[in-house]
Amino acid sequence: MPEQSREHISKENFVTAMRRSGSRTLTLERLEADIAAGAPVNADGTMDILKYVAWIAKELGDDGQR
Repeated sequence: MPEQSREHISKENFVTAMRRSGSRTLTLERLEADIAAGAPVNADGTMDILKYVAWIAKELGDDGQR
């Protein structure tokens, strides 16, 4: 399997990495729902970790709630 950069990581590997980093709620289904709600995704279907985290922070807003 080719090495993936933080800018181009498959959705499955992205979920795995986020879970290993402490996410208790992210699943592939949740990620797909986030994408449907406007989360950034690369043209090739991969994820950019920093862009996703920035999107989540924006979505959470000041109160920390979705």
